[in-house]
Amino acid sequence: MVGSDGERDAVRTTWDMMGRKRMAQVVVRESATGTRSAPPLATPEATAFASDLLGEGCAAVFLPGEPARLGRLLLWNPAGAAIGYSMVPAGVETQSVELVLPHGRSVRRRRVKGYALPVAVAVAALAGTRPAHPAAAAWQAAARFALRMLADGRLHPALTPAGYDTWQAGPFTAAQRQTLDALAAAFPPHAHCLPEPGPAPLRIAEPAALVRQFCDAVADELVRTPAAPLAMGALPYAWREARAVPALREWAEETATAFTAEVGVSLRVDVPEGRRQRFRAVLQVHTAADPSLVVEAARLWSEPAEVEQLLGPRAETETLLALRRGARAWPPLQRLLQDAAPDQLRLTDDEAFDLLGDATDTLRTAGIDVHWPRELVKALTATAEIGQRTTPGSSAGGLLDTDALLDFRWQISLGGEPLTEAEMDALAEARRPLVRLRDQWVVADPRLVARVGRRRMEPLTPMEALSAALTGEVERDDEPIPCTAVGPLGDLVARIRDPESRTPAPQPTALKATLRDYQKRGLAWLAEMCELGLGGCLADDMGLGKTITLIALHLHRQTGVATAGPTLVVCPASLLGNWQREAARFAPSTPVRRYHGGDRHLEDLARDEIVLVTYGVLRRDREVLAETAWSLIAADEAQHVKNPYTVTARHLRALPALARVALTGTPVENNLSELWAILDWTTPGLLGPLTAFRDRHARAVEAGEDPEAAERLSHLVRPFLLRRKKSDPGIAPELPAKTETDRVVALTAEQAGLYEAVVRETMTKIGESEGIARRGLVLKLLTALKQICNHPAQYLRQSTPLRGRSGKLDLLDELIDTITAEGESVLVFTQYKQMATLLERHLAERGVPTLFLHGGTPVAGREDMVERFQHGEVPVFLLSLKAAGTGLNLTRATHVVHYDRWWNPAVEDQATDRAYRIGQDKPVQVHKLLTEGTVEDKVAKLLESKRALADAVVGSGEAALTELSDTDLAELVALGRQS
Repeated sequence: MVGSDGERDAVRTTWDMMGRKRMAQVVVRESATGTRSAPPLATPEATAFASDLLGEGCAAVFLPGEPARLGRLLLWNPAGAAIGYSMVPAGVETQSVELVLPHGRSVRRRRVKGYALPVAVAVAALAGTRPAHPAAAAWQAAARFALRMLADGRLHPALTPAGYDTWQAGPFTAAQRQTLDALAAAFPPHAHCLPEPGPAPLRIAEPAALVRQFCDAVADELVRTPAAPLAMGALPYAWREARAVPALREWAEETATAFTAEVGVSLRVDVPEGRRQRFRAVLQVHTAADPSLVVEAARLWSEPAEVEQLLGPRAETETLLALRRGARAWPPLQRLLQDAAPDQLRLTDDEAFDLLGDATDTLRTAGIDVHWPRELVKALTATAEIGQRTTPGSSAGGLLDTDALLDFRWQISLGGEPLTEAEMDALAEARRPLVRLRDQWVVADPRLVARVGRRRMEPLTPMEALSAALTGEVERDDEPIPCTAVGPLGDLVARIRDPESRTPAPQPTALKATLRDYQKRGLAWLAEMCELGLGGCLADDMGLGKTITLIALHLHRQTGVATAGPTLVVCPASLLGNWQREAARFAPSTPVRRYHGGDRHLEDLARDEIVLVTYGVLRRDREVLAETAWSLIAADEAQHVKNPYTVTARHLRALPALARVALTGTPVENNLSELWAILDWTTPGLLGPLTAFRDRHARAVEAGEDPEAAERLSHLVRPFLLRRKKSDPGIAPELPAKTETDRVVALTAEQAGLYEAVVRETMTKIGESEGIARRGLVLKLLTALKQICNHPAQYLRQSTPLRGRSGKLDLLDELIDTITAEGESVLVFTQYKQMATLLERHLAERGVPTLFLHGGTPVAGREDMVERFQHGEVPVFLLSLKAAGTGLNLTRATHVVHYDRWWNPAVEDQATDRAYRIGQDKPVQVHKLLTEGTVEDKVAKLLESKRALADAVVGSGEAALTELSDTDLAELVALGRQS
């Protein structure tokens, strides 16, 4: 027996702690974890026994119990014959029950013998069986309805008339009431054939009432899992046995009323107009059915009849019960209960402040909402401001000094108007969520008040401040904080935010060329970024004149005392000659030196000299190069240092210079870490450490999970990366048309046989491997298939014969015959040196003169080949994609053939741009050779979507394909239909 106050409090805590939702979660968790295969007493034997009875056509009717969990579902034979089983499992009882059944044209009482199932057994059997009798099918629908109620947390504690603790289903939503009514209306007579108590005429039970009782039984039974007493102790509403607890009567009635009440209450807080007046909490009454119908409690006592018509006959009783619940949750409401007609409560300041904090949540748990006037909740906002200097100076250059620090502080605004220092001090000192500012009461977020108290935060380095100002947010304690730049920093941000907004710079008088407008804008941008010490990346498409723009920048810097000095250009070996020729052509008065070869030196270096060095020589002579005070260092084809951990990248970072500029047509080849590597060299610290950059920007952008992440990254890098494309309006209108065509050929019989054999053999090995070994096998498979698609001789390491064995080679012969017959020239790119060697031998046998440039070609040999091709001496130029895909000017070609496909469309575009660049005056035809139905063909379809994302994200090429599942990989490499 539970009788003491402490025991009653413990029982109340049981409900308050667990709640309807938590009880439902316990049931769901018990089932989901598999710790119990069925509810209490639902043994496999009992469930199987009940399922057999349901399948054999037994009718079903529910027999209510007290408490509800003692109810039983009776299964009986409607044909009248007894159901005979020699073995009845534990938990199932044989029971004789009087029912009301049809008899001719009337009904009569009849006693039937059947099997009484505990609720848990009944639910388990009904859930997994298709009942044969309509009455049993009706109770199956009722069981499902009861389980949905329980899963939705629709249950509450109550006390039976005899004093037993019980759980009841409810309260029912309007939709659930409609479902219940429809369910009851469809019940056949056999499903509710219990006789109603009382004298004649003979009636059977109302189906709706019986279904409600069944739902109560399901709630009362299934909530009492083995976990309940373990979690809460041996308390009512958790124990299984039926024990009377009459001492809980008052609490149980009040709790049940709270969940079934038709009337609810809330508190409306009125704010005093004068300083001497006090806050008031006005009691309001409303209906659960129509929350928009709100009546002040004062009318409940002064106009009871009118309010009763609006809210129902129990409005007064349920209002007082709700107040009693609220008073237990928040003691000041006790004063309202002492009034004969409780309608409003005058609050002390502390009570009003409390209502803005924990008291609101406490009252909401008790079913009472608190409403503050809208005009009270002013737009009190906090913004981080960056830029108030803590070191002397105000120029933009001084801002970016390495030893400079910039203030990072909160600025609070009320209705968009910044607060004064005195007002922010008052807000911080109040330390309360309700403050009076500018003769009005204002609700302040406690976190905002806390920020005011420590409004000066740790200062930022210049690059941290610039990064935050450009993205509009800074991260502190893993929380993004909105921020704005003020003062000189704000001026600087406005100045650099749009690279294309600058007035085109006049070209240097020493430049012997006429710059296009977009080149002048690029020069103006580079000049300003270098003067600010910020650097930048010129990422124009290949062929738009990055070289001449850099030469113009060098000449421009010689006109200023502070910026004059030598320029170091670091480039691939294949571009040394191109740089020397371009410099001699456009800046003939400027000395140019190749720091390359055995006799290289930097003696007698002129103040305005341009020094050309390869990445390879940089690795060997970094200390020598670092001894010169360079005005400008330019990294051409900067994607060569896209890995910041290579020796080349580290040595490049170690060279001192007043300014740094990167030149590349592909700032991102594979992933955004490459962009970080380039910009962290030109503008150190802007993007933060690589790990932080990947966590904050790259992963979200590359995964495509956060659309705002790409926008934030764009805001950050756009001022430091100028990218123009040939297709942009007004950039290069004089360029002729470019036509790209996919040339699809079928595999020969030999190719198809090799292809399928390699797929079959390697996929078996892949299926048996994992980790690094699996990834290695996938890459090996992809390489083998691409080589087979090119030519069986490449895969088999053969030199002859070549004719008639490859669909690609046959098509290439046709293309070259047509092109040379018309007196035109062609570039043929392949990623494999071995394949290019085979093509060179094959074309020589056919009498077609060729040139072949690859990674092993010496610098002098490269330059000679370019000269010969440009002068029309040789019509076919075979090129290794990696060795000759960038930097070369081969505008003699009017055709470009990609013999095999690269995994990155940007790399293919760079190669095409050897011919399609400024200086080209004829249309360019691009031919991409594909083998039908192969992995080449399937990946080609992916390249177009990849191309569309290349400006923001480029996938990781073949490495991404190693992560495919065996099924997806098999589908990718399977040989499709051949024409």
